[in-house]
Amino acid sequence: MKILVINGPNINMLGIREPGIYGKNTFADLLALLEQTAQEEGIEIEQYQSNHEGCLVDRIQVAYGKVDGIVINPAAYTHTSVAILDALKAVSIPAVEVHISDVDAREPFRQVSYAGLYCCKTIKGHGLEGYREAILYLKNNI
Repeated sequence: MKILVINGPNINMLGIREPGIYGKNTFADLLALLEQTAQEEGIEIEQYQSNHEGCLVDRIQVAYGKVDGIVINPAAYTHTSVAILDALKAVSIPAVEVHISDVDAREPFRQVSYAGLYCCKTIKGHGLEGYREAILYLKNNI
């Protein structure tokens, strides 16, 4: 099984960016968690991060026929990107949306998730552990 983990803008700034909201763990900590989960579960995980919407869309399209599932944290594009939603729909790969913070308890504009309209599950507010939960969900449900 191969799972693509996609992270949107500013996720590479974990540990620096608003630690009161996103925690003190770094992007390197997230990558280590993904690697550890892959080894423990006997699956292949590919990680991709970009601050650019079009690059995220391109990476979703490249995944077509190459991965079994997608874990996606579109970050700020969650609330604005119909293009990411359309890319997910186009490739028809099972996807789980992850948010490190509890977006439901934040500003009203964060209540809208375009990517979530496609995703089979959304995990919010579980910190980095939400990524592991998403990977396990895909492993057990694909």
